Amino acid sequence: MLTSQPRDEAFLSSPAFTKALANDDGRAAKAHLAAGRPIYYGDERHPGKIIKEFPDGRRQLITISRTRQEAFIREL
Repeated sequence: MLTSQPRDEAFLSSPAFTKALANDDGRAAKAHLAAGRPIYYGDERHPGKIIKEFPDGRRQLITISRTRQEAFIREL
């Protein structure tokens, strides 16, 4: 089930989310990759863009629109 955007934004700016990020050990990301799913993350070297990392190690620079459509920019 998809949540609403205001609810997502409220969570992303919450103290609970900030605390979770500060204590992240990468376990969930590794589990996603091990299960064959890509992970998504930001990097300050690419402001406004998202890095999509695949289980085989490939990485792509992408954007995601408000309608949740991915747009490929380039391989990293």
